Amino acid sequence: MADRKQFEGVTAPSLELVNLLEKTRGVQITEDELQEQRISFAFGNALATESITKDSVRQASKKIRIR
Repeated sequence: MADRKQFEGVTAPSLELVNLLEKTRGVQITEDELQEQRISFAFGNALATESITKDSVRQASKKIRIR
């Protein structure tokens, strides 16, 4: 596989990052937290228009379900 330019020169993760990952290992996320992550992801990937707000994504998430 071709090397990715974004990772060129990166040798190891920072100690701070490793410590944060260790600290959060095993932490259980609640269903509400997971839902907020999904909303945040959808909002972040929406086209930049004033009509799409985080609240409008939240409202849409209550109506749209994927089975």
